[in-house]
Amino acid sequence: MEKAVPVDFMDLLGPRPSEELRLLAAIELYRENKLSLGKAAEFAGISVREFLYELRKRNIPLNYDVEEVQRDIEVIEGLL
Repeated sequence: MEKAVPVDFMDLLGPRPSEELRLLAAIELYRENKLSLGKAAEFAGISVREFLYELRKRNIPLNYDVEEVQRDIEVIEGLL
């Protein structure tokens, strides 16, 4: 049996519930390491910068491990 979501619950998601639900899903997938930062932003339909802002607003730490830091250092050193 399918239950309808009361309209006032939908109001909690703001004026664009589908966008908010996509963002919340992207954040959760990112938190679970199922999507990278870039892919999560793409999934949410926003830029990486905007996605970083949304993570910061919610006090969600970045998934940035030692291997990624080392790769970034190597890329930066290659540019110098």
